[in-house]
Amino acid sequence: MEDKRPGWDEYFMEMAELARKRSSCLRRGVGAVIVKDNHMLASGYNGAPAGVAHCSETGCLREQLHVPSGQRHELCRGLHAEQNAIIQAAKMGVNIDGATLYCTTQPCIICTKMIINAGIKRVVIKESYPDELAQKMAEEAGLKIELLGEKA
Repeated sequence: MEDKRPGWDEYFMEMAELARKRSSCLRRGVGAVIVKDNHMLASGYNGAPAGVAHCSETGCLREQLHVPSGQRHELCRGLHAEQNAIIQAAKMGVNIDGATLYCTTQPCIICTKMIINAGIKRVVIKESYPDELAQKMAEEAGLKIELLGEKA
């Protein structure tokens, strides 16, 4: 009988996909989980900060201004999934140094810088994102970014 259990990467990416379902972003839903020693430590999805109206209520300013994907992140009301996962770990006092981050979309430059400084060593993604500076900075810092199913 064939073992039908998913591998660890597939298992944790499915958890990131579940987190993605909570996203309130009108443009791109993203989910992320932070894992260490095969234990999930924190999760996040993209959306407005706690206590702030979601884009589904206010509309998307980036959409209204016709801002292309990957540009002018500061105009967004929401936090990215990776940011929310890192913040959740910090709020709970969870050490994520040396962890792996599973994310449904490749992190942007802002998130990549946060991931590097948080001490995360590996990022597994399901889909790429057009941010050359993020890719270059990750390489320079020794941060491994792997497409699910492909080893670096």
